[in-house]
Amino acid sequence: MTKESSIQPLLSIENLHITVEGKEILKGVTLTVKTGEVHALMGPNGSGKSTLSFCLMGHPKYQITAGTIRYRGEDLAGLAPEKRAKRGIFLAFQYPTAIPGVTIANFLRAALRGVRGGDVPVKEFRQAVKTHLKALGVPDAFMNRYVNDGFSGGEKKRIEILQMAVLAPALAVLDETDSGLDIDALKTVASGINALRSPERGIMLITHYQRILNYVKPDVVHVMIDGRIVRSGGPELALELEAKGYEGFRPSVEQMVASEAKL
Repeated sequence: MTKESSIQPLLSIENLHITVEGKEILKGVTLTVKTGEVHALMGPNGSGKSTLSFCLMGHPKYQITAGTIRYRGEDLAGLAPEKRAKRGIFLAFQYPTAIPGVTIANFLRAALRGVRGGDVPVKEFRQAVKTHLKALGVPDAFMNRYVNDGFSGGEKKRIEILQMAVLAPALAVLDETDSGLDIDALKTVASGINALRSPERGIMLITHYQRILNYVKPDVVHVMIDGRIVRSGGPELALELEAKGYEGFRPSVEQMVASEAKL
């Protein structure tokens, strides 16, 4: 554990309530991520997982009505997405957007320049990218293709992990990176995530299913249902979830709601 992480967590979320277009989605989420940790956030569709990821990145549509998000001790409220990226926060999207006319090489170099706040020498950039391409099984020729244009689901997810590798964020939020992947692509993407685990980096892995956790072992697992984290625990919690299903955790939601009603 680094000296910094022993003083303060990398990410600290306290009693977070989020509203989207007048509807409350997150209803009091609290969690802490330290550097060096991988957290798996699991939940069914509509539970609020992606809402949390977009809010962490500063999407203006997602309004904080209560609670706080602190990154390295700094309150993120009001901080623009590009400033969050410069501070080392990265989001891999569940549905990566195609950008016709922009090559992956140009996109990555521009993103790296934006995060660093200065130019990146061509030689340094090429050497770094080449190493990551090989590790992720991405052909060199992809660098001349347009971002996510005509790519398969697995290829898009590999490119997302490639972006993460090149940008080297301190906090990486991976929103359902395993969705739509066959077993070979899943193993490749998981291998890329494991290669980027570091004592200096925290990772939040958002997923529906336990299967990616067969290849990426989390330090902490959270179960989110109806905008609340109803259980947190070690890797064994994912196995319990696989056995019970999300319905097996719904009584915990009812108990939480009843407890909140008494306050």
